[in-house]
Amino acid sequence: MTPTFADSFQEVKNMTKADIVAKITSRTGVSKEDAESVLESFFVTIKDSLAKGENVYFRGFGSFITKQRAEKTARNISKNTAVIVPAHIIPHFKPSDEFVSQVKEGQLQSA
Repeated sequence: MTPTFADSFQEVKNMTKADIVAKITSRTGVSKEDAESVLESFFVTIKDSLAKGENVYFRGFGSFITKQRAEKTARNISKNTAVIVPAHIIPHFKPSDEFVSQVKEGQLQSA
């Protein structure tokens, strides 16, 4: 039997914010409360920067940027009508080439 594309991936595992806080705590020795506070401040800073139109760049990791979406016509399939979706800005994450290659190769980053 020939392996398929899906067979080449292991079971998908999800990581929550609590899991990340636990890893930071074990790797750095800081308290859970401090790690959680720093992580939450990081998220708020990223969101605030993007809301102000500022892009955020992390060398070797990636970029948090905003993208402009043009106005378009969409369909409401339940009513079979055309709907105009106005132009809008969306957040976007673009991983660095180093990040992409590390994920493709399945390399683990040591602490």
